[in-house]
Amino acid sequence: MIDPQKLPEQAAKVAQENAKYLKKLKVRKPKKLDAVMTKLHHETFKKIDCLNCANCCKTTGPLFLPSDIKRISKRLRMKPTEFEATYLRTDEDNDKVLQQVPCSFLGADNQCSIYEDRPKACREFPHTDRPKFHQITGITAKNIAVCPAVYEMVARLKSELPV
Repeated sequence: MIDPQKLPEQAAKVAQENAKYLKKLKVRKPKKLDAVMTKLHHETFKKIDCLNCANCCKTTGPLFLPSDIKRISKRLRMKPTEFEATYLRTDEDNDKVLQQVPCSFLGADNQCSIYEDRPKACREFPHTDRPKFHQITGITAKNIAVCPAVYEMVARLKSELPV
């Protein structure tokens, strides 16, 4: 696995090549794409333990849906408005996001203190096993510099599914 500290630099070296490749995937929509990505996702996460990295929690923040806010507020025994005022802000797209990163719920041991109730965006990250993968090639391109697993999956995808 690539060192999360070196990931942005390594990802920058292949950013143009990856962006071009992912753009072609989006347009061409290869029939085998979802099956190949699902396979790569499962193989990669058999080898990679997110608790050794937690780069996503340290460098980015999820969107919080109203259902996330309600669920997490209840867990923390706070009113939703109090939770929002304490932890969230509204971004330029009018989405609820963390006020700051790293995530306030990330422990020193890379454990999430609200793991069972974490936001949907966290549960689904890095989104590499979802159907219609061609629809999220843009976010995948960004996640290459955040997640060592995505970096590895895209590198393998390019050799397994040339476009």
